[in-house]
Amino acid sequence: MRRLFDDELNDLDTGFTELGMLVSEAIGKAVTAFVNHDRTVAQAVIDNDHQINDREVSLEKKSFEMIALYQPVTTDLREIVTILKAVSDLERMGDYARSVAQSTIRVKGNKRVAVIEQHISEMGRIVQQMVADVLDAYVKDDDQRARQIALVDARAGDYYQLIYRESIDQMRQDPEVVVGSTDYMAVAQFLKRIGDYVTNICEWIVYLQTGKIVELNPRNTTDTPTDE
Repeated sequence: MRRLFDDELNDLDTGFTELGMLVSEAIGKAVTAFVNHDRTVAQAVIDNDHQINDREVSLEKKSFEMIALYQPVTTDLREIVTILKAVSDLERMGDYARSVAQSTIRVKGNKRVAVIEQHISEMGRIVQQMVADVLDAYVKDDDQRARQIALVDARAGDYYQLIYRESIDQMRQDPEVVVGSTDYMAVAQFLKRIGDYVTNICEWIVYLQTGKIVELNPRNTTDTPTDE
């Protein structure tokens, strides 16, 4: 029985990592499509979102089945609970990647601002790297690294603030960029939310290793910046 449980738990771990890789790829493609104004790639991200959703449902179902069948306790139960919670966070990241792609479809023909798009590209790279790093931390059972990754979310927050203020400034200077700048702010917020969900997974990794529920970056929010 123990051997069967370990085999199924390994399959669950593998499925979680594969889902994370799909999400990371979707984020990277969505941001690149937005900055490059590539509606074809953006549409592909939208069309493939069902793969992320299907995998989330499959992993959740598998998790519940293992809990019911094996009735695991202590560390084994924490690992299944961690995956159960984290796959939901990954699916939501995928939703935000899709939202970025939808913004690419929507902004056709709008006047663009190169400097803001560069900041969005940089923010996207930070967030995508956070996703890759948190998956690695999970695989290596590294709760200390998870704590460090959560701190990186502050950099994503800084970019969000910067993009918001630059967008407001551009709208004041040129009414023709109002629609485009609104999308810049929306995309920045989508990326910021992805970073927040990475932090959630970091918290679950800490829980897995310590058995303690922690709140990393408790002051970190996606509230609209103050227009100073």
